[in-house]
Amino acid sequence: MIDHLSVGVDNLARAKKFYDKSLNALGLSCLAEMDGLIAYGAEHIQFLAMMPFNGETFTSANGMHIAFHASSSQAVDAFYNAALSEGATCEGAPGTRAYPHKEVYAAYVRDPFGHKLEALTNGFST
Repeated sequence: MIDHLSVGVDNLARAKKFYDKSLNALGLSCLAEMDGLIAYGAEHIQFLAMMPFNGETFTSANGMHIAFHASSSQAVDAFYNAALSEGATCEGAPGTRAYPHKEVYAAYVRDPFGHKLEALTNGFST
């Protein structure tokens, strides 16, 4: 249903450093870099961090978050620790949580740009 997601940033070098380390913990890597954007995925691009196309200041959306699939609780922990080491703030330490469909293992961070990110096992896509 969703081809890809993107978030706005105001500093691509800082975003690359943060997302390279955090998403690598989930088996994702930077697959493309262009003027104004960096793109991540495993086999194909699914997530982008980019300067706003209209040149306006980026904002983070209240109530919006992006959830990344993790293959294990260890991957969730690695994502969380990598994100914190690159300037993220904790929005929910790794642990078991009840979701509407089943129990998941998840962690939440807010990236250096204010976007809320989650890494989880047993999410809706599995």
